[in-house]
Amino acid sequence: MAVNVGDKAPSFSLYSSDKKEVSLKDYEGKNVLLLFFPMAFTSVCTQELCSMRDNIADFNEVEAEVLAVSVDSPFTLDKFKQDQQFNFPLLSDFNKEVSRAYGTLYEEFVLGLRGVAKRSAFVIDKNGVVRYAEVLDSAGDLPNFEAVKETLSKLN
Repeated sequence: MAVNVGDKAPSFSLYSSDKKEVSLKDYEGKNVLLLFFPMAFTSVCTQELCSMRDNIADFNEVEAEVLAVSVDSPFTLDKFKQDQQFNFPLLSDFNKEVSRAYGTLYEEFVLGLRGVAKRSAFVIDKNGVVRYAEVLDSAGDLPNFEAVKETLSKLN
């Protein structure tokens, strides 16, 4: 099921790379940039998340919390986060429920892998309403972060 601009964001609770449960409701009253990425340690995912790490001040400026989700295990995400020194939570959707709820799941990915999250970006406002939604079919593409920042800047 696709999530569209104007929809209430599907709620979720997932385990983070540091094995703590994180819920969307923990961020009520805050703007959230929710990113889905296919797989830890792959080139484009590393590029995307390192860019987020290096530009986190841009998102702090517009009062946005960044959350990144993949279907990798919390243990894999912990190693990925440590290796790359990410400064935002990485969340494990190992059971693929949240990726499915947001309409960001490949039925079939490369090498016959099934159930991998599509690279996606959602801006969720302080009231839990989706204000930006971009789901990419090509894992080699990156979200339009300029449009994401523009959307976030209009929320404050």
